[in-house]
Amino acid sequence: MYSQMIRQSVEFIETNIHEPLSLSILAKEAGFSKYHFHRIFQKEIGVSVSEYIRYRRLANAAHMLLYTDEKIIDIAFYYHFESQESFTRSFKKYYQIPPGQYRKLMSKLTLQREEITMKDSQLLKGWNLSGSNPFHYEMAIDRKNVHKGKASGCLKAIQPSASQDFATMMQQFKADKYLNKRLKLTGFIKTKDVDISCGLWMRIDDRLGDVLQFDNMSNRPITGDTEWNHYSIVLDIPKNSAVIAFGVLLSGNGSVWVDGIRFEEVDEHTPTTNMDFTEELLDEPVNLSFEEWIEH
Repeated sequence: MYSQMIRQSVEFIETNIHEPLSLSILAKEAGFSKYHFHRIFQKEIGVSVSEYIRYRRLANAAHMLLYTDEKIIDIAFYYHFESQESFTRSFKKYYQIPPGQYRKLMSKLTLQREEITMKDSQLLKGWNLSGSNPFHYEMAIDRKNVHKGKASGCLKAIQPSASQDFATMMQQFKADKYLNKRLKLTGFIKTKDVDISCGLWMRIDDRLGDVLQFDNMSNRPITGDTEWNHYSIVLDIPKNSAVIAFGVLLSGNGSVWVDGIRFEEVDEHTPTTNMDFTEELLDEPVNLSFEEWIEH
């Protein structure tokens, strides 16, 4: 219900991450009271507005520590921390080490980035690469484009792909714990040069492999260049479900990054995004002489 508003708010935060941001500013931009906006944001994103802004600023600051020569105090002030000390405390909370030490240690890894990238596909525990032509694509860990923490997952085309080509980085798990429940999948996605489409996807299968519920965001695709934003899928898990499969899908060319994926149970007030491909069956055959037509 509020997904579009939340995406607009996240986009506003990303665009103005180095500007003064407050609950009042964001609530006014969204057209809600502070209380109502805060409640909706926390429910959808999983953290408070202030916490989200803080960890996004820290992720951007971590990027600057590794890829620029800016002084730590200048980075702190650029992202609106009151002092270098408050920046250091916040940074250490999220990254376990002070910013100066992070710059020194992580820069060594950055110098070896090409070697690391070659191994990253083997380090993606639980994730598999699949699709129509998976050899045209690559999945990897990316330590440069990060939404929160130290890394994100990346899926990109490494050869020019035809419009019908697609790939997915995916995983699957047993549905047992979620039977007869409604499940919401959320995650943050960033894209570059996506010429066809990309998005999250989730599928619910029974024990025979038949699809019970499915959504791949084909009716709300992400294209082109986009900054990090929040997307979701909501599906019911029928009592005869066996497997829940999910991932990120890329059709055609481009790159997509994904981070902060999470699952949560929701109630019936949260509408499903299931794509119903079944057609209503008629009681009898019709128009067998082909002489009837639809009147407008």
